[in-house]
Amino acid sequence: MNAATPAERMLTELGISEPKEIDLDAIAWTKGAVVNYRPMDSCEATIVGTRRRAVISINSRSSPKRRRFSLAHEIGHWHHHRGRILFCGKSDVCNFANGPLDPERQADGFASDLILPNFMVTPRLRKMKRPTLAAARELAGEFEASLTATLFKMTVLNRFPIVLVCHNKEKRRWFERAKMIQPWWVPAKQLDPQTFAAEMLFKGAAEQAFPRKMPADAWFDVRGGDDLEVEEQSFLLPNEEILTILKLPDEAVA
Repeated sequence: MNAATPAERMLTELGISEPKEIDLDAIAWTKGAVVNYRPMDSCEATIVGTRRRAVISINSRSSPKRRRFSLAHEIGHWHHHRGRILFCGKSDVCNFANGPLDPERQADGFASDLILPNFMVTPRLRKMKRPTLAAARELAGEFEASLTATLFKMTVLNRFPIVLVCHNKEKRRWFERAKMIQPWWVPAKQLDPQTFAAEMLFKGAAEQAFPRKMPADAWFDVRGGDDLEVEEQSFLLPNEEILTILKLPDEAVA
């Protein structure tokens, strides 16, 4: 079993053991931070603090799940980057394209562990039969998390042989794969026209209710890819982007 993360230790120290108990405003208060919700035009959230006290401001115009992740993100900054004044824009919060050493990515990782703690999510993944969007949405609903954050957590917990990849109309923006996947399985930089994701992003096709099979070489440049299949399911993101979850064949597992 992996060691508890700082966010998970924060939850256990407060006696929190179920998703419904994760009250982020209350958690922030226990750490000396007051939360203020107000309209903000230039950013999603800010944090200003001294060594012991802080004020976190969250954009009240954002969706409830966005506000929730932004607050968890700022609590992460309070934990990791105390003493700095930080203004987090739309591209800073829940942006998995940021590098692992980027302070915004560190705050995102903390937020993920605070909203979707491993010790709560892992037992639920053991009961999940297939990594579908429907199953991920059910999990996201229980934890009041976004679908993107939930799928990312499902991927890094390495329960299923899956790859999560985000594209816009020009290029691949980022991807994450389960640790069990062999490292040469890297998603294509541009969407192949034959993929269902391309049909959705470029032609306005509807989201599929269930994963559909697709030749592996439509997504990956690997030896024998034309003889293998992946299961593909996608959903649209804002700003003309699409997120795809790919379940890979046994041949891709290390």
